[in-house]
Amino acid sequence: MKDLRQLLLEAGAASEAMGAEDALGLLGDDAVVFVDVRESHERAQGHIPGSIHAPRGFLEFIAHPSGPMHNPAFACGKRLVLYCGSGARSALAGKTLHDMGLGGLGGLVNLAGGFQGWLKAGGPVEGGG
Repeated sequence: MKDLRQLLLEAGAASEAMGAEDALGLLGDDAVVFVDVRESHERAQGHIPGSIHAPRGFLEFIAHPSGPMHNPAFACGKRLVLYCGSGARSALAGKTLHDMGLGGLGGLVNLAGGFQGWLKAGGPVEGGG
């Protein structure tokens, strides 16, 4: 059995990692979609403006064109910037999307440090309280 560290290393190799400071420059770029893979209760506390929600537990159903919950943002050919709380779940989600053959022409990006890194970098937030 692979240990968690090995799984995360493999996941990290499936997509580009980007720090929050660089990701801030992509906000508002029409060629980029931010994808929040956190759970609904986490997203309710705040999220990156304009991001779509695809909880990791439903990712395949939302991302795949034949999925019952399909979001067309996954089939638009845009660069997908995935984020979670700290970067681990989004790395695993990136590997899943990569294995599915998805990711758009711009590829898959994992927001290193996740939403917490985004907050530390002073990134804007929608929602929450």
